[in-house]
Amino acid sequence: MNGFERDGVNLCYTLTGPEDAPSIVFSNSLGTDFRIWDEVVAKLPADLRIIRYDKRGHGLSDVGTRPWGMADHVRDLAGLLDHLSVRDAVICGLSVGGMIAQGLAAERPDLVRALILCDTAAKIGTPEMWEQRVDTAKQSGIASMADGVMERWFTEEFRQANPSFPVWRNMLCRTTPEGYAGTCSAIADTDLMESTSLLRVPCLGMCGDRDLATPPDLVRETVDLIPGSRFSLIRGAGHLPCIEQADAVADEIRQFLSELG
Repeated sequence: MNGFERDGVNLCYTLTGPEDAPSIVFSNSLGTDFRIWDEVVAKLPADLRIIRYDKRGHGLSDVGTRPWGMADHVRDLAGLLDHLSVRDAVICGLSVGGMIAQGLAAERPDLVRALILCDTAAKIGTPEMWEQRVDTAKQSGIASMADGVMERWFTEEFRQANPSFPVWRNMLCRTTPEGYAGTCSAIADTDLMESTSLLRVPCLGMCGDRDLATPPDLVRETVDLIPGSRFSLIRGAGHLPCIEQADAVADEIRQFLSELG
């Protein structure tokens, strides 16, 4: 693991692969860290430069001084890529990570060769919904909402039978209330419909067929804003198909990278 500081916020990241190889960057969902991509990354070609990081308020990265918003998440990622001298990267974002990817493509097109948008949208939920989660996180803690979050993250089959399920629940519960609430507020204030509709980059969209957080129709609506994009439904997955169906997600990414050349 490595550290990078931007405006007093220390971000944790990991970097593997040849220095001169094409780069792919992974940005995570709310309440998770970069370990959600472990199984997907293990199935990708070895001749890629793979960058994963924990956004502010998550994993081993700093929370920073609130308030901060989606623009700060976007600038954090841009700053990290500038620090690593990365250009023309494929940006793969899940949920809020997909919003960060869309924002980065709009603000810093020099950094983005293509997008992979997983279980995300240009606008997610309502401000009222997110502010309710902020209040719950602050007053009752993350664990108080964990069961509901798990129902959106994973299918019932995974929750009942997969021995790794409690570990992923622990990951959510150990997210700091300040980091979780800060990102909830950032999502509440974000509507990328206009800027995303102006993007002209290759784009792959994916969504778990049983995602209750960002349902497939919502994800498809955002992906369709980008001309020439394509959408794939991941069967047997909730909001985190990179965990539930890592093989299928890796297959889609490999095919997309092959199409990019």
